[in-house]
Amino acid sequence: MITAVIRTIILYFLIILGIRLMGKRQIGELEPSELVLSLIIADLAAVPMQDFGIPLLMGIIPILTLLCLSAILSVLTVKSIRFRALLCSRPSVVIQDGKILEGEMRKNRFTVDELLEELRMAGVTDLSKVKYAVLETTGRVSVLPYAAEQPVTHQAMGFKPREAGLPTVVVSDGRVLSQNLRARRLSRGWLEGELRQRGIPDVRQVFLMTVDEKDTVYLARKERTP
Repeated sequence: MITAVIRTIILYFLIILGIRLMGKRQIGELEPSELVLSLIIADLAAVPMQDFGIPLLMGIIPILTLLCLSAILSVLTVKSIRFRALLCSRPSVVIQDGKILEGEMRKNRFTVDELLEELRMAGVTDLSKVKYAVLETTGRVSVLPYAAEQPVTHQAMGFKPREAGLPTVVVSDGRVLSQNLRARRLSRGWLEGELRQRGIPDVRQVFLMTVDEKDTVYLARKERTP
């Protein structure tokens, strides 16, 4: 029993290492080579977990080999445009000037239903308003509407909005994140003062509290349990 737990923990952390090496991506954003690598690693790890007669190294060595191969391929795709196109393919324009390019659709085996679904997810229902739609190597579609159909920005209207900056969490589920407070150059006294202004006697009553670069505070109380 202990052996099974240890083998499982080792393989679990090894798989996490492999996923971390591939970067922060969702499954739908993985390149074909990365998706294949994930599937093979999962299959290789499952065998030693279930069959104790197989030495643990028989699972670890192939996984490490695949991770090394993935690192080599990553370097090659960065250095060689041709190799990157061979391994990951190239983006394809499937809509141009409001017209669907049937040849590109057939070449990528991309159906009209899939295209319409991607357009709806991008908030587009009228194809005539699309200047370009590009089928990316991850299978997602990037939609570029005509300039007249794009949302009006503050810059276009001559406004200069205030930059709030990135909010920093200083209280999470009733716990003070002292490191984040110091990073924002704020003290525990400042925090207690903010809580008093809002009629909160105890920080444990706070579910979330953030402060941005302009010292704008967002605070959410914990829900009272009956």
